[in-house]
Order: sequence, then structure tokens, then C-alpha cells
Amino acid sequence: MTHDLKRVPTRTAAAYGAGQLGAQIFRDTPAVLLPIFMTTILGIPPWLSGVVILIPKLWVIVCDPLVGVFSDRKKETWGRTRFLTIGAILTSVGFASLFAFVDYPGPYAAAGAICLLFLVASTAFSLYSVPYLAVASELSDDTHERTRILTFRMVATIGGVVIGVGVAQPLVFALGGGATGWHVMGYSFAVVCLISMLIPAIFLRGVPLLKSAQGPTGMLGQLGSVTSNKPFMILLATTFIQGIGMASSYTAIGFFYVYALNMVQIIPTFVIVMAFGSLIGQPIFLHLSRRFGKERCYVVGSALWMLVTTTWFFVEPQSPVVVTLPLIGDLTREGLLVLARGLFIGVVNTGFLLLSFSMLTDTVDLHRRRHGSANEGVFSGIFSAAEKLAFALGPLVAGIIMSSFGFVSSTHGVVEQSEHAVLGVIMLYSVVPVVTQLLSLLVFSRYRLNPEEISTGSVNWQDAARLEPSPGLER
Repeated sequence: MTHDLKRVPTRTAAAYGAGQLGAQIFRDTPAVLLPIFMTTILGIPPWLSGVVILIPKLWVIVCDPLVGVFSDRKKETWGRTRFLTIGAILTSVGFASLFAFVDYPGPYAAAGAICLLFLVASTAFSLYSVPYLAVASELSDDTHERTRILTFRMVATIGGVVIGVGVAQPLVFALGGGATGWHVMGYSFAVVCLISMLIPAIFLRGVPLLKSAQGPTGMLGQLGSVTSNKPFMILLATTFIQGIGMASSYTAIGFFYVYALNMVQIIPTFVIVMAFGSLIGQPIFLHLSRRFGKERCYVVGSALWMLVTTTWFFVEPQSPVVVTLPLIGDLTREGLLVLARGLFIGVVNTGFLLLSFSMLTDTVDLHRRRHGSANEGVFSGIFSAAEKLAFALGPLVAGIIMSSFGFVSSTHGVVEQSEHAVLGVIMLYSVVPVVTQLLSLLVFSRYRLNPEEISTGSVNWQDAARLEPSPGLER
């Protein structure tokens, strides 16, 4: 006998997804702009700027799983929302502090200060991001319903990318590219982060979550249970490898549009077009994943993304003007190709990113059904730590490559670079992410998850006890 589970209300899914807007800004803006801020305003060498970002990310490898263990233990008494509230406030303050100071005694003092500020801000973000990700596995026990919930998160992700990547750098440049521009961007974005990240903390109070039949075991037992989940470990390795390449290209975005394309003014339009493509891609991949399976759609989306990313290596910044568009102005042939790439990348990128998080919830659900306890916080903490580590290694890889190709840092904004230095930037935006994506798919080829071991909309009455909703996000 089966019992059909109730669909998660749209308002609940929307409230959950809204928190990702601010989280994505914190995730993306430092990854994209901190290297530029450090190399063009603070005079920090590119290789050292990579180290500055790496050290705090190494810390979160420890911090995220610990937050996951602690939040699992406090789930029944504190709820998840207390973590979300504290994390949202401290993360926003930390973000503002990163770009609030420029008057350091020298580049090495500046590097030390930024490293310390970023470490504190990253710790605060762990308090938010780990419990937040855990909630995605606790709102429903249906695999396709969780994908639907995560589409709201992806919409907010798109908004975060538009603001954090598409608006941030042009805003700084519009304000003169100096200290004032960086200060205004930092303070205003911190406010956006705070409002967005508080939405799930406030509006998800009392929302019922799935309850495990068994309470969390000791910390070593919780961590050991994760490593025994082979589908999770394969997915973890896959996304980690991907993340290194993507973070390398994220680091190079600002440099790529300034030096390789000489089209910094097109960044907002490019990001908006990419966001539009992402909105189109979500219902497509949601439908296709139901019909053909998440794994197949994930591979197809990744392969198509590699195909279009390869073309960035062949850009032609001196191409002729072919059209004049309202609000954009003159657009060259290469400019049109940039926007076409953005649309295509948006469609396929949302596919494999959405499905990677959806498959994460499947692996957590698998553990719940096999062992009676889900340990959502621990799974989310380890997954989050790996993602953050990858996005720390990316800037380090980018800094090493840029330095090896002769990129010159400065303390007074953008300066001219050699052709060899520009080639290094182009490789970071094209070759490096394609190679890492290909390697990740080789790892993912070993991913196996029996569809019979995850729920697709119904649950046996014998399992009712272990799937009984908990009192909510907060008691």
C-alpha cells in the first residue's frame, strides 16, 4: 500500500530559493572581483592574491563539515533557521569589510588583512550555506519534487550571478574604478545579501522537514557514513574537479573582457542574456530529467557546455560593427557571438548545475532509506566544503598561470599587458575549464544510483515512521 506525498507549496519553495541570491553574490563576487581588487588597487601580485583566497578556503574544509555535524545535532532543538539568521548577518558584514579598506602600508600587509577578513567572512558563510543546503534534502522525499524545489534556488542563483558578476564590475568602473567605486559596491551588495539570506530564515520557520528514524551518531560515525555512500563520493569528486576549472575561469572573467575582448561594457548584457538562457533551460532539464533520467541529462548538458566554452579561445576583438541595438549601441560580430554564447551557456549550464544538486539530495535520500538517519548537515557540509575548496584552488591556479604568462599587477587600475599575458587569460577562460570538465565526466561515468532505492512520489507505509516530518525548521 502506498501513500502519495503532498506537493511542497510554491511559497515554501520560493522562500527557500530566495536565500540563494545573497549566497550566490557572496560566492561569486569575491571569486571574480577580489583578484582584480587586490592586483589593481592594492598592488598584490597575482600569485599572492591566489594564496590569499586559498587559505580561508582551506579552513572551510574543516569548518563546513563541523557546522554540518553541529546543525544535525541541533536540528530538533534549535532548528535550521537559527543558523541561517546568524550566518546571514555575519556574512553580510564580512562581505562589506572585504572592499571597505584600501590604505594598507604595503601589498603584503594588504594581503594579510584581506586574507584574515575573508577567513572570518567565509566562516560566517559556512554557518549559513551548510544548513541552507541541508534543507533541500529535508523538504520532500520525492526525487522529482526536490528537483522542482531546486529550480527556485537556481532562479535565485541566476539573479546572484547577474548582480554579483554582471553588475559588480561595471558598477565599480562607472564610479571611476577607484576606492569609492569599490566601497559603494561592497556596501550596497552587502545589503542585498542580508535581505535575501534572511528570507528563508524568516519565512521557513515552522515548515515541516523529513525526520530520520535514528538520531545522529558520534561525529566520526557521521563522517564515516558519508564516505561509505559511493554515489555521493563519485558526485563529490565530479563537482570538485569541475569547480576548479570554473573557478579559474571566474577569476579570469574581468581580465578576459578587459584584455582579450576589450568589451567590458558588454558584461551586463552578456550576463542578462545568459540568465535568460538559464530561465529557459530549467523547465527543459526538469522535463528531460523526468523522462530520460538525471544522469544522462547531466552528461549531455556538460558536453554541450564544453563545446561552446572551447570557442572562447578563438575570439576576435577587432571584428567589424554589424548592428546597432537600443541600450547597447554598436555591436561587433564578435560581440554578437559573445551574446550567442551567453544564451547557449545559460541553457546548458543550468542543466548540469541544477541536476548536480538534485543528485546530491538523491544520495542523501539513499542514505536515509538504507540507514534510517540522513545526516543531511554532514553531507551538505562536506559537499559545500569541497565546492568552496575548488573555488579557492581556481584563483590560485589562475594566479599562477597569469604570473607565469607575465601578467603585471598595479596599484592604479588597469594597465597594458603583453600579448603573452593576454594569452594566459584566454586559456583560463577556455582551455582550463574544458579540460577539468572532461576529467570530471570521466569520474562521473562511475556514478550508479538504483532508481528503486530513491522515492519517486510514493512511500511504503512501513517506512512512514522514518519519513515522519520533524516539527519544522525551528521549534
